[in-house]
Amino acid sequence: MRYSTRRGLTLASTAAIAALALAACSSPAPEASADPAESGDFEPLTEISLQLQWLPQAQFAGYYVALDQGYFEEEGFDDVEIIPSGGDIVPQDALVAGDVDFAIAWVPKVLGTMEGTGVELTDIAQVYQKSGTLQVSWAGDGIESVADFEGKRIGSWGFGNEWEIFAAMADEGLDSSSVSITTQDFSMNALLDRDVDAAQAMTYNEWAQILEVVNPETGELYQPEDFDVISYEDTAGAMLQDAIWADTARLADDPAYADAAVRFLKAITKGWVFSRDNPEEAAAIVYDAAINAEAAFPVGPVHQLWQMNEVNKLIWAGGDFGLIEQAAWDQTVTAALSSLNQDGLELITTEPAASAFSNEYIEQALAELADEGVEVGGEYTPIDVVLTEGGQ
Repeated sequence: MRYSTRRGLTLASTAAIAALALAACSSPAPEASADPAESGDFEPLTEISLQLQWLPQAQFAGYYVALDQGYFEEEGFDDVEIIPSGGDIVPQDALVAGDVDFAIAWVPKVLGTMEGTGVELTDIAQVYQKSGTLQVSWAGDGIESVADFEGKRIGSWGFGNEWEIFAAMADEGLDSSSVSITTQDFSMNALLDRDVDAAQAMTYNEWAQILEVVNPETGELYQPEDFDVISYEDTAGAMLQDAIWADTARLADDPAYADAAVRFLKAITKGWVFSRDNPEEAAAIVYDAAINAEAAFPVGPVHQLWQMNEVNKLIWAGGDFGLIEQAAWDQTVTAALSSLNQDGLELITTEPAASAFSNEYIEQALAELADEGVEVGGEYTPIDVVLTEGGQ
């Protein structure tokens, strides 16, 4: 078992991620059965690789925990490679190229790639059930809702992450060209330096980063009340985020791959269940992986624990792990089809293939886990995490 970093990961990578898009999908099941026994004999895969969409952090705790706790071995894998990206690897592109077996990516980014290139990929598990994206501004600056965006400098990381902004604006009937989208780095420095009026942040990362900074006026850490926060989960701009993607044709044509997909989902489900029930230990496992990686975002153990706590909130929303809810998919699609970016470009123009998502493989994995006595559903009980300067 091993972690891996390939292709010279760097935090400052300028490689562009493929254009984002969303699309509607009705009958979300590929033609192949998730039961490989129906396809004849095959030799099970024992080596697999997973492409992450960012550097080692608790956003991906379930995968590192599955590796650390031996869950992949329990499912018959003796070599599992977890490959981070500092922005220099586009997860879905790596999957299409055959460089990896599975990839983690936001749904709209992959649907955009599929429309733009004609490739077919399948979302086989929707890990995050809620959007974790925020827009953060200084309290008193008058940006308390999406309706206040017009004429403002709105920060975004780019790489397709800006589409939630435009989807939310479209729902408000706002002109997308009325905002200045300002590229920010993966920190809150742009807001602290007032280079943007409202900065993009994830609940589990950048929001904590700014609360780990000392306010020079008080000598204490900044507090939530120092800022106005807009959550895209509370808007029509909310989009499905971290999902597990597989090669659609390979699922249909290769019974060993379809079998591996189910076993892989069983292992990572156990990893996320462990992370739900043992957030402190899971955060420590990820922190250890990060500090021993060739490249990692420089955050401390307290920040990783905050992240683990917040990520669990996005995953465990009361239903079974990883199931793709049609209503959430449809909301994402509706928002995407109605929105334009600042240059007047549409996110997508056509619907993706029916195989763009399937619950078949995750349902089989969950059924097998339930038979083994693994609790695959439920809500998460948050813990109290007291932030420290720099998250150390």
